[in-house]
Amino acid sequence: MWRTRAAAACVICRSLANSSYGVKRKSPLQNLHLVSRSIHHPYYPSSKFQRPPLRISTQLFSSLNRLPLRKTKLLDVKYGYQSHRNFWLARLASRLLKLRYLVLGSAVGGGYTVKKTYDQWKDMMPDLDEYKWIVPDFIWELDEHIDFEKLIKALPDADDLAKLLPDFDKIGESFTSLKGFFSPGPPGETAFRATDQAYDNDKQYKKVSDKEKIDQLQEELLRTQLKYQRMLERLEKENKELRKLVLQRDDKGIHQRKLKKSLIDMYSEVLDILSDYDASYNTQDHLPRVVVVGDQSAGKTSVLEMIAQARIFPRGSGEMMTRSPVKVTLSEGPHHVALFKDSSREFDLTKEEDLAALRNEIEIRMRNSVKEGCTVSTETISLSVKGPGLQRMVLVDLPGVISTVTSGMAPDTKETIFSISKAYMQNPNAIILCIQDGSVDAERSIVTDLVSQMDPQGKRTIFVLTKVDLAEKNVASPSRIQQIIEGKLFPMKALGYFAVVTGKGNSSESIESIKEYEEEFFQNSKLLKTCMLKAHQVTTKNLSLAVSDCFWKMVRESVEQQADAFKATRFNLETEWKNNYPRLRELDRNELFEKAKNEILDEVISLTQVTPKHWEEILQKTLWERVSTHVIENIYLPAAQTMNSGTFNTTVDIKLKQWTDKQLPNKAVEVAWETLQEEFSRFMTEQKGKEHDDIFDKLKQAVKEESIKRHKWNERAEDSLRVIQHNALEDRSISDKQQWDAAIHFMEETLQSRLKDTESVIEDMVGPDWKKRWLHWTGRTKEQNIRNETKNELEKLIKCSEEHAAYLANDEVTTVRKNLEARGITVDPCLIKDTWHQIYRRHFLKTALNHCNLCRRGFYYYQRHFVDSELECNDIVLFWRIQRMLAITANTLRQQLTNTEVRRLEKNVKEVLEDFAEDNDKKVKLLTGKRVQLAEDLKKVREIQEKLEAFIEALHQEK
Repeated sequence: MWRTRAAAACVICRSLANSSYGVKRKSPLQNLHLVSRSIHHPYYPSSKFQRPPLRISTQLFSSLNRLPLRKTKLLDVKYGYQSHRNFWLARLASRLLKLRYLVLGSAVGGGYTVKKTYDQWKDMMPDLDEYKWIVPDFIWELDEHIDFEKLIKALPDADDLAKLLPDFDKIGESFTSLKGFFSPGPPGETAFRATDQAYDNDKQYKKVSDKEKIDQLQEELLRTQLKYQRMLERLEKENKELRKLVLQRDDKGIHQRKLKKSLIDMYSEVLDILSDYDASYNTQDHLPRVVVVGDQSAGKTSVLEMIAQARIFPRGSGEMMTRSPVKVTLSEGPHHVALFKDSSREFDLTKEEDLAALRNEIEIRMRNSVKEGCTVSTETISLSVKGPGLQRMVLVDLPGVISTVTSGMAPDTKETIFSISKAYMQNPNAIILCIQDGSVDAERSIVTDLVSQMDPQGKRTIFVLTKVDLAEKNVASPSRIQQIIEGKLFPMKALGYFAVVTGKGNSSESIESIKEYEEEFFQNSKLLKTCMLKAHQVTTKNLSLAVSDCFWKMVRESVEQQADAFKATRFNLETEWKNNYPRLRELDRNELFEKAKNEILDEVISLTQVTPKHWEEILQKTLWERVSTHVIENIYLPAAQTMNSGTFNTTVDIKLKQWTDKQLPNKAVEVAWETLQEEFSRFMTEQKGKEHDDIFDKLKQAVKEESIKRHKWNERAEDSLRVIQHNALEDRSISDKQQWDAAIHFMEETLQSRLKDTESVIEDMVGPDWKKRWLHWTGRTKEQNIRNETKNELEKLIKCSEEHAAYLANDEVTTVRKNLEARGITVDPCLIKDTWHQIYRRHFLKTALNHCNLCRRGFYYYQRHFVDSELECNDIVLFWRIQRMLAITANTLRQQLTNTEVRRLEKNVKEVLEDFAEDNDKKVKLLTGKRVQLAEDLKKVREIQEKLEAFIEALHQEK
């Protein structure tokens, strides 16, 4: 009997061991067989029934609750009466087996859960490929020294590792089956206990309401997002510090790797050249840039400052502050600094005094760019901001769109702002950052209609709602903010919608405090908790990342097409140049200016090649023309009226001394300066045959006028010249006959010139003589007839007394007047005196010329001081003194010219040229023409194309 029962137990154990679980693996038969030998089953042939198949639930192992359920087939077992006996050994063994497999199952389930959590975390981590450059170069070169493929092949395969683990599915099912057999309970319920228990657990779990599950999931999702957001910010902060250290080492030369110019800097240079090339967009500039538009006081500037992480723009309460477009280039760097395109000064954005200076400089540049009578300007101010962690992009801040022109604004301000905004937004590759004030009614927005006109499909528009904290506080229905964010209240469409908070409205807030306030607001905001806004749609940090990604995506898609367009433009311009100017080099405005500069400097140097003789002849001739009237009228004629030589010499000496002290040196310097100007002008305007280029004429004329205007003669020259002239005029000793004859010749030329002028004046007074009246059929006027009759009477008076005084006495005037009245001619006494002055002047000059002829043989008497001679030639000595003074003055002025003034003039010319070189408006005004403009366009297009190609190459290398 005992053996029969043991055999039955062994049959049951073998059937358990041979049952199929889907995967055939070795089962612990030894343990089951030991348990089966202690069991005695009564044999009742009348009680036969077939046990139904047992469904085993695996939910007892929490780590295996996702494994598929499998059916277990058991052999037919005959059940009958079984006595209630406690098999403590079997129960002890089953408990031990349960504990063992529970530990194993929990370990496997826990490992699976850890792996799944790790994969989720890995997917949510940011892509750090952009920061690979932080890792030293030798790390990337390890694969050259270590054969990783050989190392991987040496490791066991995943399938081999899986074979080393036990079959946990089979173990679980076998253990459940055994528990069903050996657990105490009424007959017929043992095999179904595990299934019923699993069913009860499922039923109890379903009692939890779906609403509570959704709420719990939302809360958990929000906590997880905030948790990972904080982790991401912490990692970015650490990465920012690391990059700052690396860049600082590169600046100090510790790191030997040579850093190239950043992509964003290269791209910004292209945009700057395009801005200089054509500010009106006639060249179809379609290169991407981020255009920031919005209503006035909507928060455009605040959003830009949050992206740039510095308070860099001037601020005002309700006043228009942005008066011209401001291009801001953001890039990474070791220090947080800003600098203008045309300046080398760096503003440290971590210091408040530099920030104030930068804001003041931007405001000054804006006001200077605005023309008189205008409120806004189209001139772009270019600013670069560098710092650790800044997103690389190019933004253009435009003046805020207004609805009404207020007092103090130009009448066309509204239209000008619209035209500026459209000019930037009509670029099909420009990214439009539309800023909308969330604290005001959406219906009052102007900019949304403008943006929807320029980008109706919203393919390049990013909508930003500012002042969300005020909006949530003031708006009664939070769903309205959601409608604004989703674009349901506006006719415009957009790529993305963002909500940001840019402070509490206090201009003294720092960027860090604004960031903390923004993060705190969105953590407690109902908009985020109720899922009206998604986590990636809030904070300026997420906005900055999204705009940067969109910007670089647009750049990669369009930059090569733009490069091809400029290549075609370059070909057209080169063809036009070859057809119009085949023998001329392509010189742009700056190169032409340099060429003209060299020509002008060569012409100034030519002044030093003028011979001393030429200088002295010009100076002496010009000086005598300037002072001859004073010498004749104020010195010679008054002295000649004296009765003896002593009085003549005394009068001459006094007059010459007065003239030398007051007028002569100044007149001499004026003559020298005018002579220098004339010679300089002659060299500047003189055409040089075929080499002459008339394109430089306007520039040369402007340089000449400005140089002459700036040049001033040496102030000490007059003092030294006065002494020299005074000494020359005091000398009366004529050393030889040649000098005596030269003085006579000089006097004769002077007197003949004056006599000719006097006769011309008399002819104009009395009219033509009888020959001219008959030949030219002309007559005299009534006044000329009166003057002619007066002249005749006065000539009779001189014939009667050839040594008459220079002035008529009153009785003589009366006599002449009465004689004329006797002939029926009424004459005014003043007319008689005027006519007498010219008649006596002619008589005196003729007498002086006759005296010159007599003095030609008077040098002998001069040497004897005219002793025992009635001949006196003091007037010859006077003209010799004047002639000698002119020669000495001309020689002195020539020395000052060649030694000092020509060099000073050359220096002035260089300064003028340097000033003109820095003044682009001057060059544009003075160097004009189709040839200049064509060369200028060629240069700009070539430069743009070359920089674009370099940028594209760097962009491919970064990929």
